[in-house]
Amino acid sequence: GLVAQIPSLVISTAAGVVVSRVSTDENIGQQLMGQVFTQPLVLMLTGLIVGALGLVPGMPHFAFLLFAAILGGWGTTLWKRQRLEAVQAALPPAPTPVSLEAPEATWEDVTPIDVLGLEVGYRLISLVDKERDGDLLRRIKGLRRKFAQEVGFLPPAIHIRDNLELRPNAYRITLKGAEIGSGEALPGQFLAINPGQVTGTLQGTPTQDPAFGLPAIWVEAALKDHAQALGYTVVDVSTVVATHLSHLIHLQAASLLGIQELHQLLEHVAKSAPKLTEELIPKVLSHAVLQKVLQNLLDEGVPIRDMRSILETLSKYVPMSQDPIYLTAQVRVALGPAIIQQLYPASQELQVIAMDKELEHLLAQAMQAGGLQQAIEPGLADTLLRETRLAAERQEMMGFPTVLLVPGQLRDLLARFLKRTLPQLKVVAQDEVPGFRTVKVTSLVGGRV
Repeated sequence: GLVAQIPSLVISTAAGVVVSRVSTDENIGQQLMGQVFTQPLVLMLTGLIVGALGLVPGMPHFAFLLFAAILGGWGTTLWKRQRLEAVQAALPPAPTPVSLEAPEATWEDVTPIDVLGLEVGYRLISLVDKERDGDLLRRIKGLRRKFAQEVGFLPPAIHIRDNLELRPNAYRITLKGAEIGSGEALPGQFLAINPGQVTGTLQGTPTQDPAFGLPAIWVEAALKDHAQALGYTVVDVSTVVATHLSHLIHLQAASLLGIQELHQLLEHVAKSAPKLTEELIPKVLSHAVLQKVLQNLLDEGVPIRDMRSILETLSKYVPMSQDPIYLTAQVRVALGPAIIQQLYPASQELQVIAMDKELEHLLAQAMQAGGLQQAIEPGLADTLLRETRLAAERQEMMGFPTVLLVPGQLRDLLARFLKRTLPQLKVVAQDEVPGFRTVKVTSLVGGRV
């Protein structure tokens, strides 16, 4: 009777296995083998049951105990293997071996240099921090706009960054990576600048105005009104840095007019005078020559706002010569009224420094011989520099602009010769003076007035 129940038991077991089977890509045989022979707990329990049956009296002890030992050993080995795999999976991945070979250089390693840069120490970061609404950022935006309106082209953007190598209160201004100016500013204080007519002294930290070199004092905010009452010009920290930056970019205007800025300027001019730019550039006048002419003007502080007059003058004289010095001289004559207006904004009479006629004749001969610095005698060169310096000082004492009026053929050479020693002196050609202006010689180089 018991043996007759075995087939039904097998059928019931098989039906249960089929019904409880999980739907996977494996067939039922693979699932059965995986569930029975890959589970260490199942194997060890089965071995324990078979071993217990082998201890029952009358059972074949050797066969049951041998089978129980095989199942137990198999289950134990499988359990240890799974434990080892779990421990290895929990360990962090082995570090990737570092290659001792240096990586190849790429163009990403080449960092472009900022045309204009402002670097600040860590105590000045608040002045340029957007999150803190740094006042200096707003002033720099206005500074570029004012420069474009006064000079005639939009300068490159000013890149600002902190530099921990600087002193905490220091800043520096760079042009194409090279320092062109630096200074110190004390946050929370005001700079009281002495214009030369103050009526008292102040308690504070003595210094100099970084832009123009005037004597100044850093004072606390509580002394601001008192300093103004004494005649000092009082400015805040942001104004100090912005004024210094504005002064330097005006001095470096010629260096800031690159090819990129020139193309942007021509595109702007083409909107109002398309035929002029189309027929002249680059068919008749190259970009390189035009850039040099404009840089010559900017180098002597002449704005290039009137690009229409500049291009019309160049179109007239370019067929005669492509020499930038010659073309610059002709453009200066065309811009003469604007140049004189810039130097003498509120006077019809021009108080100028002139040269003795005999000295002019000597200089003209030196120029024909190959240029002032090559042909002029060292003694005469020293005399010229000394006499011009004295005349400029007399002019300043009388309150007049330091303007030297010379013949047109001498203007460029004298301007270059005197610029390094007397950078504030403006050299103007006689042809640049409009006919409706009167000229009065107030100082003379090489003679007496």
